[in-house]
Amino acid sequence: MIQWFSDFVVYKFLKIAEDSRLGKALDFFIYDSLKLIILLSVMIFVISFIRSYFPPERARELLSGKKLFVGNFLAAVLGVISPFCSCSTVPIFIGFVEAGIPLGVTFSFLITSPIVNEIALVMLFTLFGWKIAGLYLISGMVIGIVGGIIIGNLNLEKEVEEYVYQIQMGETHVEQMTRQERLEFAKDAVVDIIKRIWIFILIGIGIGAVIHGYAPADLLSRYAGENNSFAVFVAVALGIPLYSNAVGTIPVIQALIGKGVAVGTALSFMMAVVALSLPEMIILRKVIKPKLIGIFVGIVGVSIIFVGYLFNIIL
Repeated sequence: MIQWFSDFVVYKFLKIAEDSRLGKALDFFIYDSLKLIILLSVMIFVISFIRSYFPPERARELLSGKKLFVGNFLAAVLGVISPFCSCSTVPIFIGFVEAGIPLGVTFSFLITSPIVNEIALVMLFTLFGWKIAGLYLISGMVIGIVGGIIIGNLNLEKEVEEYVYQIQMGETHVEQMTRQERLEFAKDAVVDIIKRIWIFILIGIGIGAVIHGYAPADLLSRYAGENNSFAVFVAVALGIPLYSNAVGTIPVIQALIGKGVAVGTALSFMMAVVALSLPEMIILRKVIKPKLIGIFVGIVGVSIIFVGYLFNIIL
């Protein structure tokens, strides 16, 4: 229904040609804006309703108080099995901070969850075999674990926006709510978070829509081919401005590999798109400050580049 509505507005109501760059960009913007707002609202509501049954102490017991690496490893495992994309970072981040989970452990989850998608993992296995799928799984988890440990050791809690901690301080005794109160609690969470981030969502998707409509289809294969020693750097740089989830990039990766792009280069492009997209950074800016965003991008970017070259050597 969302796709039908978007197509109707762009191609029927506005009468923009379907094969035009403007039409593709505008269709992408309307479709993804509606889809993302709806999905975020549903997800925030469900997460908030479920969280009303589980006080912060339970999540804290699971992911905090563990030895170095153990909490980050558990968070990375949860990231692998959780169906969240990069657009979900704000409500997830707020929820983890509310639960008192350490910042480094939180980032292990936030890094791993969009990169290692279970559906993408199955598709990679089907298309390319267990070796590539296994390396993709292991590398995504290693990036999440190492990145989280580094961020945790830098003591960057002051780089989180103050209102996130204020939200944490204001919510108590959720186990004692009635069912109606839980529904109201979840609804209020949706309204509060969407009001805070909707403009960032639209800006981020707008950037992605312009690139989607106007960037040449063969841009990556042209500049990141097998003869370019800096192909992985180029792939990561080109992937950052884009917006998609891991599943959405699989057909692109298949096409790129078919055009001669090395497997490691193609996978590094996918990881950059799903873990370091500019739209995600714009949305994430609502909860963390520029310094932490820069450190996050630097750690994950370097890790993805390393993994890309490693894959190219191995494969």
